[in-house]
Amino acid sequence: MNWHLHFLGTGAAHAAGELGSSAVVLERDGVPVLLVDCGPDTLARYLDVYGALPPALYITHTHMDHVAGLEGLFIKLWFDEHLRGTTRLFTHAALLPWLQARVADYPGVLAEGGVNFWEAFRLVPCTRGFWLDGLWFDVFATRHHRPNTSFGIALPGSFVYTGDTRPIPETLAQHAGGDMLVAHDCGLVGNPSHTGIDDIEREYDATLRKRLLLYHYGSVADGAALAARGYRVATTGQRVALGEPSPPHADAG
Repeated sequence: MNWHLHFLGTGAAHAAGELGSSAVVLERDGVPVLLVDCGPDTLARYLDVYGALPPALYITHTHMDHVAGLEGLFIKLWFDEHLRGTTRLFTHAALLPWLQARVADYPGVLAEGGVNFWEAFRLVPCTRGFWLDGLWFDVFATRHHRPNTSFGIALPGSFVYTGDTRPIPETLAQHAGGDMLVAHDCGLVGNPSHTGIDDIEREYDATLRKRLLLYHYGSVADGAALAARGYRVATTGQRVALGEPSPPHADAG
């Protein structure tokens, strides 16, 4: 099988218009398996490429540049009886109160009433990870904004996608073994919620830095500046080849 990570968008929140909201699709033989995050423009980009709604979605955290597209996805799912309840939405259980408050609890999901937001989805809360199509995905905490509010994802043997984060060397040591690709949040300048290139060079050794693919940067010019420093930088629309996933490990659920 051929595995790829398809970057629908690579931008930080203020750069989403230029670069697209950061989101990726795991593909197997060109077929979408899992969408990670769903910002304001993500669903439209997804439909342009695949012509159908995502069969599965993982949410890393609930900032709006990662979840604002859920309302549009709800509408499309609910008004198609054949699709209603078919999209599995995976997220860490700790995010459920935030996801409910920020997305699902608006009074009157439909003006006509009689509908609960989550009825359009198959909501699958998780903690350590989850199963999807025979694959086990690890879920791990990242450092973004506040503790226990953001969680990355890893497909053992294949890739790690950090989501928004500060450096997490101890976590990547556990979840990013071998030659796995590490898609990592990185801008030119870090802040209390995001990694900067100086953080990358201070916190990660040379071996790991060679496996990094940087995304969630501030502009096309910023991406070019990161590349000029010798780093691989993801671009919007890019497909990156991945290694074959490993068999589920002993700690899989």
